[in-house]
Amino acid sequence: MASTLEKFIHSLDLRALPRVLQIQSGIYCQGSIYEMFGNECSISTGEVIKVIGFKINKLIASICENNEVSQFSDKVELPLNFPGLYKIVADKTPYVSIEEIARKVSIGQTRFGHPCFYSAEDIKVANFTIKHDEQITFNSVEEVHGTMAVNCVVVRNNRSYSFALPFAQEGEFYECEDDQIYTLKEIAEWKIPKCRNRIVKLSNTLHMCDSSNPLPENFDGCLILMPVYEVQAVMKSRKDIVHILSDLDVEVKDVTDCYDISSFLQPLSLEDIFERTSKEFPMVAEIMEGPSGSQKPYNLLSTGKEIVIYKKYQATRVLASEMRSDPSKRHYLIPMSYNGKFKRRPREFPTAYDLEIARSEKEHLHVVATKAFASPHKELFSVSVGDQFLVQQCQTSEVLYEGRKKLIDVLACEQILSDSYKKVLLPMYMEGGFVEVIHDKKQYHLSEICKEFHLPFNVKVSVRDLSIEKDVLATAPGLQFEEEITDSYLLVSSASSPVESWEIPVYRLNMLVHLLSKNVQTVVPPVIRTTVEEVSEEEYYMLRRYENLTLHPPPRPPKKPT
Repeated sequence: MASTLEKFIHSLDLRALPRVLQIQSGIYCQGSIYEMFGNECSISTGEVIKVIGFKINKLIASICENNEVSQFSDKVELPLNFPGLYKIVADKTPYVSIEEIARKVSIGQTRFGHPCFYSAEDIKVANFTIKHDEQITFNSVEEVHGTMAVNCVVVRNNRSYSFALPFAQEGEFYECEDDQIYTLKEIAEWKIPKCRNRIVKLSNTLHMCDSSNPLPENFDGCLILMPVYEVQAVMKSRKDIVHILSDLDVEVKDVTDCYDISSFLQPLSLEDIFERTSKEFPMVAEIMEGPSGSQKPYNLLSTGKEIVIYKKYQATRVLASEMRSDPSKRHYLIPMSYNGKFKRRPREFPTAYDLEIARSEKEHLHVVATKAFASPHKELFSVSVGDQFLVQQCQTSEVLYEGRKKLIDVLACEQILSDSYKKVLLPMYMEGGFVEVIHDKKQYHLSEICKEFHLPFNVKVSVRDLSIEKDVLATAPGLQFEEEITDSYLLVSSASSPVESWEIPVYRLNMLVHLLSKNVQTVVPPVIRTTVEEVSEEEYYMLRRYENLTLHPPPRPPKKPT
């Protein structure tokens, strides 16, 4: 039975992909030419295509008032990279079954794929009763004893209870409030249910040119987002990926059951390649859809090129940002193989507690106070602007508080006087301001800094990396090394002229390939070229957020006694 492309997408379960469709009627009739993403593509009535995926291509946004479209609002088109951070407004329309939730809501292995719902009534499962209004986290979908079900968790009194809810479970299920913030791209990929719109509230505006902002000036309200999908498909007559927008007027028919699906090429993403076993490497692949970018290696990864993928692995990068106050500062991921050298730049410390974190056994931390502080205790030192200190160690000290002696954490320092040193104690809760005094004139490699100092750490390139054609770090006024990031990479080279190889990031590079049954001429990869990867502001925030999930934050500075 024929249906519009949009209806087909709304009815399709992602787990059922790929599907083979036959064009029945619409704008593609009579072999019409349609330009898609800069590529002319001819699809006739009766043509067969293999749908390998679909995703949200763009969002149509309207200003929202009282959960409805404002009568004064014009619809505006927002690209997925539109800047800003957003909070999700919980959908008030209930789902009537677990199957409806599984079909319409993204449930997966990433941290975004664990949606939370509550039931309007109690639900009994085995020896456990889920109370009404109790938050249920949906973790994954799987077959349990021949029945499709969703694996769920309920946390009660700090204890987790796991159970499975079958697709057949009916009721009224409502979305829970979500206090996280997301980029528009994350919302599009994980947080917009099929056949539904999504209301979001602008939480934080990122810098953008006013002339390119389609939203009202200083807008901080709610938006209703309506998705427009993009179908990714393979045609027999082409070796690249065809993109078709869901709002086009075309009818299709699902003919998967009566068609040999293996006769089409099998596109693979970098994530698909990375999931293969290490024994399957090296392999030869042809690029079906390459990334954008004029810098190496992205300009070498164009559609139609053949590449050798030698291996997969985890590699360490240092996340760095330019030391600039304006919003246009840039962010980089620097590999440990970077061969330039750095000189130290002064660090700034807002509290005495930050001095304790930054101090090292290798050298005394020398700082100058930039803000005065009057101590409420005579046993502790009062700081004046311009005072200089050598930071020693953290310890405890007795102070007189409301007539009673009390132990508090303090930072032992030596105040530098004109011809001597004076031992002083600074309260750890002290909110002041300090700037580092640099005596070290040594030039460091990146690996030396990571080994010998605590991050964050301020530097400037003193000797650029001559192996890089254009070292973008050398032009930066200063850099702050923020933290070490571990990420997934593939090592690739050109198949036709394998004179050098490149590390390409698995999760930040949109690229599709299909594998070729060719033997790799040499198993040993050629010399690996160093690349400094510039990341966008949105990618920067995502990297910081993901990495910080695995780190235990330092304890908060102790509060000032009241």
